[in-house]
Amino acid sequence: MEEDLKQRAVNLVKVVLFGPESTGKTTLARLLAEHYETVWVPEFARDYLQEKFNRTQIICEYSDLLPIAKGQIRLENELAMEANRVLICDTDLLETLVYSRQYYEGRVDPLLRKYAELNTYDLYLLTDIDVPWEPDDLRDRPHQREEMFRAFEQTLIDYERDYIRLSGSQDQRMETAIDHIDRLLKNRFHE
Repeated sequence: MEEDLKQRAVNLVKVVLFGPESTGKTTLARLLAEHYETVWVPEFARDYLQEKFNRTQIICEYSDLLPIAKGQIRLENELAMEANRVLICDTDLLETLVYSRQYYEGRVDPLLRKYAELNTYDLYLLTDIDVPWEPDDLRDRPHQREEMFRAFEQTLIDYERDYIRLSGSQDQRMETAIDHIDRLLKNRFHE
């Protein structure tokens, strides 16, 4: 069971888009992957929960979090084998941990907590809430954006993750992200 939550060891710069819902993470993940001619890891929870919602009209339950975490790491491990120097991740287990805390009164499965801490990334791109809210079937906290953003940022601080905050237009966010990722690539691959 624990093997399902472990990252595969790879020599890649791993970057995570991190932040509350409806802050442009997926769009940036796609654009960054295109820029670096690599692959990006989609958010497993989105398809998993949309399918569940379509069947039951229930968005997410605490019991869904470990299957989501396992699906996310499986996708990440598979796509890491196809990546070109950089792996762009639309989310990670630390993000699932934030949602667990926020939606389930602080409860976090011990395995999720363990692997959220053990799995590593080179950089977190914390997406700001300065973009318009876009509703869909799964998004449910348009009036709690500031609270959610603070929870995401505090988690990065608490877990001592390297991160930068992405604000402004899509172009500004891309420019900032590329600048930081380029530095990581230079250091890792001596470019």
